[in-house]
Amino acid sequence: MTLIKSISGIRGTIGGKVGDNLTPVDAVKFASAYGTFLKNSQPETRNSKLKVVIGRDARISGPMIHNLVMNTLLGLGIDVIDLGLSTTPTVEIAVPMEKADGGIILTASHNPKQWNALKLLNAKGEFLSGKEGELILEIAESEAFDFVDVDSLGEITVNDSYMDIHIDEVLDLPLVDADLVKTKKFKVVVDAVNSSGGIIIPKLLELMGVECVKLYCEPNGHFPHNPEPLKEHLGDICKLVVEEQADFGIVVDPDVDRLAFISNDGEMFGEEYTLVAIADYVLSKTPGNTVSNMSSSRALRDITNKHNGSYQASAVGEVNVVELMKATNAIIGGEGNGGIIYPESHYGRDSIVGVALFLTYLANQTKTVAELRASYPQYYMSKNKIELTPQIDVDAILVAMTEKYKNEDITTIDGVKIDFAENWVHLRKSNTEPIIRIYTEAATQDLADNLAERIIGEIKVIAGI
Repeated sequence: MTLIKSISGIRGTIGGKVGDNLTPVDAVKFASAYGTFLKNSQPETRNSKLKVVIGRDARISGPMIHNLVMNTLLGLGIDVIDLGLSTTPTVEIAVPMEKADGGIILTASHNPKQWNALKLLNAKGEFLSGKEGELILEIAESEAFDFVDVDSLGEITVNDSYMDIHIDEVLDLPLVDADLVKTKKFKVVVDAVNSSGGIIIPKLLELMGVECVKLYCEPNGHFPHNPEPLKEHLGDICKLVVEEQADFGIVVDPDVDRLAFISNDGEMFGEEYTLVAIADYVLSKTPGNTVSNMSSSRALRDITNKHNGSYQASAVGEVNVVELMKATNAIIGGEGNGGIIYPESHYGRDSIVGVALFLTYLANQTKTVAELRASYPQYYMSKNKIELTPQIDVDAILVAMTEKYKNEDITTIDGVKIDFAENWVHLRKSNTEPIIRIYTEAATQDLADNLAERIIGEIKVIAGI
C-alpha cells in the first residue's frame, strides 16, 4: 500500500490503482472531503463563500495535483487563494492573513519525488486536530459530497507575493537582527533539493547581507538526492562548504519546514541540534519553557534547564507538539528532525524563521559554527526503520517490548519509549510511511548504533522476520 490516509492528511505515490496510490481520483476525493468538512463546520446563517489558501512545493506532480484540488474546491462553491509555488510555513502564515477558513499544502515533505500529499490546515493556519482528521476520513469514506450549481462555483485569486511577505514578517521579529548580520559578511551554501526553498532561502539571505552559494536551488522537482536532510544524503554540500570556505551550510527539505546545518568544517551540525542552538539563543533573550517530541534529543532538556525553564516531551507529530506548547506557554519548541516552531511568528515548523534566528545568534558569537556545536551537550542518535509487510503486527511487537522492559522508565503515549539511565530508545509506527521507526540516543555514536542493533534484533525475533 502506497496510499496512507491519516489524521494529518493523505499521502501516496503518483500513478497506479485508485485507493492504492495517490491517483487523480483520490486527490479529488480527499479535496472533496476537506471542503465538505469546512462547509459542515460553518453555521447555516453564513452568507459568504468559504475561502481556502493553497500552495505547493516543486514536485513534478505538483501542478497536476494542484489543479485537481483547486477545481474540486471550486465545485464545492469554495473560493481559492492560489499561492502557486510556495512553502508549508508560507501557506500557514497566509491563511490567517487572508482571513481564510483553511489551507492545503501540496507536498510530501521529505518523501522522494514519486510521492505527493495533501496537508490540511485550519483557519489559524495550523494542522487539524486528530478528531478533525478522523472526521474528514469518514466523509471521504462515505463520499458524502454535495457540489454546487453553476451560479455558485468558487473563484480562484492568484497571489504569488506571499514568500516575500513571509520573509518580511520574519525580518520584523524582535530577535532577528538583519543589520547586525550584515556587518559579519557571512558566506553560506544552500542545498534546497531543487524545490521551493531554492527561491525563499536565497532571498532571505540576500536581505540579511549574506553571500549565498546555491546548490540544487532550481525549483524543478528533480531531487538530486534523497530529500530527507540526513547525513548520508548530504555529501555534496558538506564538500562544497569546505571548498567555498563558507561559514556554514543550510539544508531544507522540499516544503521548507525542516532545517539542517552543515558546520564550517564540512561536518553535520546535526538536525537534532538545529532546535537546540536556536532555543539556546531564544531562551537567552526570553526565558521560558520548551517542548519537543519524544523522538528528539535530550540536549534540548539540558539547554532549557540551563536557562531555568521547564522542558516537556509530546507525542510525535507537529499538532501534538503545538498542543503541548500552548498548554505550557512554551517560548520555543519543535521536533528533532530540524523543525523549529516559534510562536512569536506562528505555530508551525518554519525553516525561514530558523535561518534568521540562527544567523542572528551566530552574529552575536565569536565562535565558528563547529565551535558552537562543540559547546553543546554531546548526544548521538541512531535513526533506523523496519519496512512493514501485512504479516507484521506492530501493536503486538510494541506490547511485547513493553513487557520485556517493564522495569525501565516506559512511556506509551506514542508507540513505546524506553528511558534507560544513560540512553533511550523510541519505537513507533510512522504516520507518513509504511515503516516502524527505531530511534536511539546515547553518549557516543557507537553506543547509539549498538543499542539500535540490539533492539532491531529483538523486534525481528518477536515478529518472526
